[in-house]
Amino acid sequence: MSESTGFRDARYAHALKREIETLSNEKKIRIVHVCGTHEDTISQHGIRSLLPESMSLVAGPGCPVCVCAAEDVDMAIELARQGHIVTSFGDMIRVPATDTSLAKERTKGADVRIVYGANDAVEIAKKNPDKEVVFVGAGFETTAPTIAIELLRKPPSNFSILTSLKVIPPAMELLVKIEGFAVDGFITPGHVATIIGTEAFKPFAEKHGVPCVTAGFEPLDVLEAIRMILIQIAEGRATSENEYTRVVRLEGNLAAQKALEQAFRIGDVPWRGLGIIESSGYFIRDEFSEHDARKRFDFPEIESIDILPGCRCHEVILGMVDPVECPLFGKRCTPEDPYGPCMVGHEGTCRIRHEFQGI
Repeated sequence: MSESTGFRDARYAHALKREIETLSNEKKIRIVHVCGTHEDTISQHGIRSLLPESMSLVAGPGCPVCVCAAEDVDMAIELARQGHIVTSFGDMIRVPATDTSLAKERTKGADVRIVYGANDAVEIAKKNPDKEVVFVGAGFETTAPTIAIELLRKPPSNFSILTSLKVIPPAMELLVKIEGFAVDGFITPGHVATIIGTEAFKPFAEKHGVPCVTAGFEPLDVLEAIRMILIQIAEGRATSENEYTRVVRLEGNLAAQKALEQAFRIGDVPWRGLGIIESSGYFIRDEFSEHDARKRFDFPEIESIDILPGCRCHEVILGMVDPVECPLFGKRCTPEDPYGPCMVGHEGTCRIRHEFQGI
């Protein structure tokens, strides 16, 4: 979006800055967001430098490939080693697992292919009827409907999905239950809210007394969301509000929600470095089990390691440490050779900090 649209107008930014300073009244306020794209916007445009020193803006578990459990990646690697065609998004194939990655397996001859979505993987399956084609489906509520639709369209018999799909609100529940993890407000992810709606965050906000505001991805979106959170705090309210009104609706996308309900069930899943979070993942329903890679293939016992020695990704994901506090940051762990998952993709907190270091 160009600056001429007004979403990056410096005059409005400074006006919001002044209002934020007035509303914060030099009180210590900690706002958490759970979206890698928000972190990219915040870091790229130096939004933290505009905020009062008493206010902190913390990145939480908002990167889908970062929270993908090592065991999920290890299973995908095993399928590639068995000779099947394994497909996934570009970031996903670079995510380090217990001792390797899909990208490294590809250099050894495994048939690992980058696709833009599950529909591309379905087309590969149609063109290779004599091969098993597996799509590694990682993501949040935003990605999940596109995968659900492919299941509902009755894909070819040689196509299956290895799900690693997560649900955001339960991760927010985890954060507020961590002892010492003080949070005064949440900027909720615009992409996710496009699907589930802002109403989905209302029970959380009211239960925990924590204001939530869904924001878009321009600098002024983030600043306005912060202002809206501060107004809730000042008025003693805690509910779910919508800054991203040009895209997000209260009820979300009902068609996408219907597809999710038809294709998936909700269950407990592991998040990388965070353990198992209740009711936080999508599983393929039994009626589509022939396309469920977890049920379709045999896997050896794998002792997966989520966090490799020396890595602090789990603490970065929880917003407990800044990436630069990890001794591996920018040394053993770089975007060219990621040691931990947070350094892999454009939504990873470590990758973003590495790119915009000093901002």
